[in-house]
Amino acid sequence: MIDEDILTIDEVAKYLRVSERTVYEWAQKGEIPTGKIGTVWRFKKSELEQWVNERLSVNRFSAQSGNIRPEEIISIDRIIFLNYSSKRDTLLALADNISSAPQIKNRQELISEILRREELMSTAIGRGIAIPHIRLSSITDLVVSVGISRTDIIDFQTLDDEPVRLLLMIAAAYNQHAKHLQTLSFFSSRLKSRELRNAILASSSPQDAYSILTGNY
Repeated sequence: MIDEDILTIDEVAKYLRVSERTVYEWAQKGEIPTGKIGTVWRFKKSELEQWVNERLSVNRFSAQSGNIRPEEIISIDRIIFLNYSSKRDTLLALADNISSAPQIKNRQELISEILRREELMSTAIGRGIAIPHIRLSSITDLVVSVGISRTDIIDFQTLDDEPVRLLLMIAAAYNQHAKHLQTLSFFSSRLKSRELRNAILASSSPQDAYSILTGNY
């Protein structure tokens, strides 16, 4: 009798809407719950569902986010309004904005790595949010760029099928692992509020969005 709770790489790829190669790389690196039967990777559906739920909630680093001050890492000139329906065009526009920051010393490397990471694994976390992020040795300090999309971005392969409308791109120095995680956690937790997300999406200017993101909303 076939155990319906055991999935193959192909079935996991279809379930997560990623390539089989991506699932294989996750399995090799231990980034996804799996086991081997002989030489073949197998995945327990219940463990996979729990892993997906943890990714959607983004709670893993919540205890580390308490000392983040958004006004110190967000600036008005790093908040832009977007009107692209494709993920690639959106990421390129946001990468172009963040690359104008003095902390970014190699614009082309940042763009290439952001796109490469997105191909490997979607940075959409559910609730219409995506947080593309990167750490590079050519970056001197952490910087954040916020993208507010006036159009549904339909090809982010979200786990909850909600189109992406709000993006935060986080670029950090290679040795800023802790601050990078703290920043991810802070914004992931803060943006769980539907009221806050709706207020940001309804903002009419970068100044309005900045006030919402840095205030006690």
